[in-house]
Amino acid sequence: MAIHLSLHDVSPAWSAEVDQALELAREFEAKPALLVVPNFHGQWPLEDHPAFTAQLRDLQARGHEVFLHGFFHRSRGEAGTAEDGRPRGLAWYFAQRVASAGEAEFRDVSRDEAVDRLDRGERTLRAAGLAIDGFVAPAWSMPPWLVPLLAERGYRFAEDHLRVFDPAGGRTRASVVLNYASRTRLRMLSTVAWCRAAKHARAFFPARIAIHPADLRVPLLRRELRHLLAWGAGDYVPRSQSLFT
Repeated sequence: MAIHLSLHDVSPAWSAEVDQALELAREFEAKPALLVVPNFHGQWPLEDHPAFTAQLRDLQARGHEVFLHGFFHRSRGEAGTAEDGRPRGLAWYFAQRVASAGEAEFRDVSRDEAVDRLDRGERTLRAAGLAIDGFVAPAWSMPPWLVPLLAERGYRFAEDHLRVFDPAGGRTRASVVLNYASRTRLRMLSTVAWCRAAKHARAFFPARIAIHPADLRVPLLRRELRHLLAWGAGDYVPRSQSLFT
């Protein structure tokens, strides 16, 4: 089965790690999709970094997909009620406390606010001269109304932990995602174990390998990532649409 590689949290905040990840991917002849955050944590607006956006344009011209990856990649991080006045539920707590460190941005907004952030994100990437090939919510966390909203806007690719979506085309497919986490030692070791075991699901489903910039700062994860990329060598597909075939 096909393997699609992606590089998350692409932002000037992580420019050195982005370069390291791209160099590592090139060793295995893979072109990761670039999941670009327009204003990472509200402190790294893309428009203030023209050299970085020029690099992204060059990478896209050389065959890398570009996905919009939230807007801030950060939630409000507060318990209580959501922006639309509804009580926060179990899904919110799982997304913010288990699946991420308060970065599940689209689990923390109303539909109207999601529309606003999509509008702003799309404007930012297009102003930077980038075509938008898809959308991936931070922490892969999407409320039920988000895929239909993406379909309305013509998006052809999105994903969560378990599936890939072609919102505008009305297609979905199961897909295993392999990624690491380094917030705590327990999380790190559990994700290493997950990737070693779950990669064998590629016999049944297309796989996704997700690189996070923080992975490159941890020697164990650098080694594991290199082994994982070597395991997938020869089966990488440069376009996300290939996961549906």
